[in-house]
Amino acid sequence: MPVVVDDRTYYRTAEVCRLVGVSRSTLFRWIKEGVVSDVEYRDWRGWRLFTAEQIETIKAKTNYVTATVGEDGVAGTRSRRSRDSAVMRRGGKKG
Repeated sequence: MPVVVDDRTYYRTAEVCRLVGVSRSTLFRWIKEGVVSDVEYRDWRGWRLFTAEQIETIKAKTNYVTATVGEDGVAGTRSRRSRDSAVMRRGGKKG
């Protein structure tokens, strides 16, 4: 349940994790690594409180997608398992 202080809404760690779809350990690792800036608000117990703006920033990071380019210069879209299966169907060796 969000916390409202001075007409501003804050979210606790568990709520943030649920909203953005990451585990608590992932969120804390991102904070430690600087991927997500450390929160500036805490409640009376010292628990982190996140603003809606911070949650949107974290959501943007979780939705970021990059393409990896293989040796042939083409972005890979098939898993290794499907590549290996295709090679075996052609009678080649897996490797």
